[in-house]
Amino acid sequence: MAEPSKVIHIRNVGHEIAESDLLQLLQPFGLVSKIVMLRAKNQALLQMEDIHASVSALQYYSSVQPSVRGRNVYMQFSSHQELTTDQSSHGRNSDQESEPNRILLVTIHHMIYPITVEVLHQVFKAYGFVEKIVTFQKSAGFQALIQYNSRQEAVEAFGSLHGRNIYDGCCQLDIQYSNLSELQVHYNNDRSRDFTNPSLPTEQRPRTSQQQGYPDPASLYAFQQPGASYAQMGRAAMIAAAFGGTLPHGVTGTNERCTLIVSNLNTDKIDEDKLFNLFSLYGNIVRIKILRNKPDHALVEMADGLQAELAVHYLKVHSDSPVLFSIAFLSSVHICDYCLLFGMPIFLQGAILFGKKLEVNYSKYPNITPAPDAHDYLNSSLNRFNSNVVKNYRHCCAPTKMIHISALPQEISEEAILNHVSEHGSVINTKLFEVNGKRQALVMFETEEAATEALVSKHASTLEGNTIRISFSQMQSI
Repeated sequence: MAEPSKVIHIRNVGHEIAESDLLQLLQPFGLVSKIVMLRAKNQALLQMEDIHASVSALQYYSSVQPSVRGRNVYMQFSSHQELTTDQSSHGRNSDQESEPNRILLVTIHHMIYPITVEVLHQVFKAYGFVEKIVTFQKSAGFQALIQYNSRQEAVEAFGSLHGRNIYDGCCQLDIQYSNLSELQVHYNNDRSRDFTNPSLPTEQRPRTSQQQGYPDPASLYAFQQPGASYAQMGRAAMIAAAFGGTLPHGVTGTNERCTLIVSNLNTDKIDEDKLFNLFSLYGNIVRIKILRNKPDHALVEMADGLQAELAVHYLKVHSDSPVLFSIAFLSSVHICDYCLLFGMPIFLQGAILFGKKLEVNYSKYPNITPAPDAHDYLNSSLNRFNSNVVKNYRHCCAPTKMIHISALPQEISEEAILNHVSEHGSVINTKLFEVNGKRQALVMFETEEAATEALVSKHASTLEGNTIRISFSQMQSI
């Protein structure tokens, strides 16, 4: 370890990690006086007020693995004893050399959801009159030039937005001052806009965010209000993009608790991997720990609060409903969170696994401490939300009687699929089909419990040399 210093060097700082995230790690140990975000190297330098604070922080994190947004970060003393004012610029990139200008060059990192001219306008107009926006694709990724009416407005936007995420955990704003003096906009369309000249030709019919299936963030989530919480704005916008603007009834999108307590487990049949297979339907899993002193209890840490809330929502028994009906009763209606029949709310009954009705609630613990008896899934390739995030959110549902199997061998037969899953319960029907040249299957069981058991037992299992993937299907019949 390097000689103690007030400056702490942090590695593995992904683009989804903002300055505020790093401040939350170190501020409990003392004042953080300066920050340098080295985006190109996925690193950061943070200067504490005194050496005692930095030593205390590193002593603590030598026994506790620091994690931000589901990513492990690594700390050590920096070779710098002090950060100069030029280096830190109070939290800005050390390679930021351009003079303040009314035109900003914005690069979007970790862009999972589409960014349109409309979205950029709603984000940036909170700090002044945005005259022009031009978007383009470069080797650095999706970029935009944003021209304000005055330099002061651009400086305020830079200071407030640099390093922030438009959506929670993604679409991070990396802002520099441009050296251009005036943007030339020839068309008002989906790639450029001159807000001072609405009569410009469109060249092609512009597609608004609503036409693309994404709601207008201005009308739904008030990006233009500088006083609103950026975390709440980002989370709400992400949910809007993922669910097409409509949240499942009862899901708030504001939960920040990531760790769940799962009880009433069948201790003879359950293990961490089976819990992973179930809970990963609703988000990425960080760690799972079965409690040795209470083996029918387990802790499940998910990547963020929204994903934890979805798991609770779809797996928890809703005991507050006046009447519980089976999913069989609801088979004639759309599988949703509840419907009003006869004036009474009808709730789905939660998950039954290995003969036990699961009880899923939020844990009092903020996370699961790494330990030999805690299974780590942070870097697992089986985490479903590493890709196709929007599709995975839209496919979230409570357990159903039907499972969808993908990543099947090309020459697979229905008989082989049946032999693989039928041990878990009576199969009513199967269908083998192909989508974009890839073999997939639907298997309908007699009960939701049998389908759930097949999913947790056979997801990520090997079938004729292929690692198959299983999820619940919301289809009512084959």
